[in-house]
Amino acid sequence: MVAMTGQVAEAPSGTAAGTELLTVGVEEEFLLVDPHTGAAVPAVDLVLEQVPAELRGQVEREFQTSQIEIGSPPGLELSSIRHSLGVLRRALADAAERAGVRLLAIGTGPVDGPVPPVVDKPRFDRMVERFRLLVPGPGNNGMHVHVGVPDPETGVQVLNHVRPWLPMLHAVTTNSPFARNEDTGYASWRSVEWERWPSVAPTPWLESHEHYERLIRQLIASGVMLDEGMLYWYARLSAKYPTVELRIGDVCPSVDDAVLVAALVRAMVATAMSDVEADRPALTTDHHLLVGAHWRAAHDGLEGDGVDVTTGELRPARELLDRFVERMRPALEQHGDWAEVTDLLDVLRRHGTGAARQRAVFARTGRLIDVVEDVARQTRG
Repeated sequence: MVAMTGQVAEAPSGTAAGTELLTVGVEEEFLLVDPHTGAAVPAVDLVLEQVPAELRGQVEREFQTSQIEIGSPPGLELSSIRHSLGVLRRALADAAERAGVRLLAIGTGPVDGPVPPVVDKPRFDRMVERFRLLVPGPGNNGMHVHVGVPDPETGVQVLNHVRPWLPMLHAVTTNSPFARNEDTGYASWRSVEWERWPSVAPTPWLESHEHYERLIRQLIASGVMLDEGMLYWYARLSAKYPTVELRIGDVCPSVDDAVLVAALVRAMVATAMSDVEADRPALTTDHHLLVGAHWRAAHDGLEGDGVDVTTGELRPARELLDRFVERMRPALEQHGDWAEVTDLLDVLRRHGTGAARQRAVFARTGRLIDVVEDVARQTRG
């Protein structure tokens, strides 16, 4: 992603005095597939050659040669995020077509085929050497949202406050129900594959930034990670930018979905910062309950039940979503996002998550290639 500078900004006139607005930036990973079979193909270099020169600074290789990644510049307005993602997605979809492949915003490939090789890079070579068969199948594609924070100590406190709410975002972003030519029974199979890596986990309770850094050193010393970049907690401090980075979700099928998630993540971080400033304590949810809540989110998405982390009970996931959004409403209004988020949530409720949309296409036609084509259409927008 391009450099994340100027992450906290003074509010424009018309907002409450002393209020600060937070910038948000988005990284998205995509799958490259054969347009005839839908199977993942190792085509990243071919696609990069076709990307317009002026956009190449915002497009990168990912872990496998069947993946490609974009990063939006950080912004205060959702309209700027929408514009950046739209331009980048369309340009990348065009580049993929010129290279003879298709671009999919999907958590993992639905169609079985040979596992594409890992990108030739010394760090990735070391990861494969150490972790061997943990490398997933067609490619594991997520969405990472960066929100600016003023300093690392505040960032650590924000991580404590947001950790109970991440299962809700996990459910909203489910977009990978199919793998190896069949329905996995999960709304996010990517999440299940991703859990193979030993450093993937809900963010632990953190006492301080020093505690955060000490854990990183210990995990590297244990061999669980090669470096700080392999800290795959669902929320973390960015190793590159002055941001909190939330990385729980499958890549979203459409720009609308991505904008909705970016707005919700920023509101969640802003709500957490308000709680920190007011000395309101974070909800100290038990780690194993969070593990269970994330498993349920990956399994059901929004179309089933979720875990109420305040009680440990199962509730309809959409009911939990309504409560979550109401909790974030002041921050959404503060950033001028409430009206757009309300509209995007109405669309989400009508059409379901990416996983629900994929299953609806398959229920109509019985063909995974039709699922691939529908995801490609949504990806381009």
